[in-house]
Amino acid sequence: MFNLKDQVAVITGASSGLGRQMSHAFAEQGANLAILARRFERLEALKAELEEKYGIKVLPIQCDVTDTESINAAAEKVEAEYGKVDILLNCAGSSKDKGVLDMTDDEWDFTISTDLTSVFKMTRAFANIMKKNHYGRIINIASMYGLVGNTEIHTVAYHSSKGGVVNFTRAVAAELATEGITCNAICPGYFYTELTTEVLDTDRFQEFAKTHVPMQRYGKEGELNAGAIFLASKEASYVTGVILPIDGGYTCI
Repeated sequence: MFNLKDQVAVITGASSGLGRQMSHAFAEQGANLAILARRFERLEALKAELEEKYGIKVLPIQCDVTDTESINAAAEKVEAEYGKVDILLNCAGSSKDKGVLDMTDDEWDFTISTDLTSVFKMTRAFANIMKKNHYGRIINIASMYGLVGNTEIHTVAYHSSKGGVVNFTRAVAAELATEGITCNAICPGYFYTELTTEVLDTDRFQEFAKTHVPMQRYGKEGELNAGAIFLASKEASYVTGVILPIDGGYTCI
């Protein structure tokens, strides 16, 4: 089960963080990849690493996921290279962290554009390719902060954008259900990435995690892999519109 050999997976935000981790996870299952990010030199290095380690094919594409023309050009390149898209993982994201009383319009717009509107634009472009083969698996990386509020960090735009991704996932799942395309979301808890390390390493936040995460620890690299591979698999053909928290129990209390 869960063999992805000869399938084509498109992964955004692949130059770092969860996108890079997902690239390794899907390559290990045999999928050929199209890896997208703005930092092309990192993508080239990752391509060499993945092809040597897993013996799969990797297409690096410089892409700004907030820019429609850049996304559409990337979709054309992937289709020209592989002839199809089986899996889309929307991993790219960023955030300006402030509360509702202090956040500027620009900070709000930046976060919504990067974390929510980008998911819409990527899904639109690549689902149209999937539709041609009547098959696809769309996986959106949301956040447990898309399901609940929090008292430790004021980050109202991030909560809003990820909550939007959660219900966008449900809407797309319902819309594309008869097209052979599923759409699901993963809501990670606290994992180390370039964007989170500085905060997660503070004594205050480690103490907060011990009292608010039932497992009393952050997620480890690789602990998102099983959920993503399952949702991307042919075997998950009757699973759509699912919102899967992988958060050590944060959202269960």
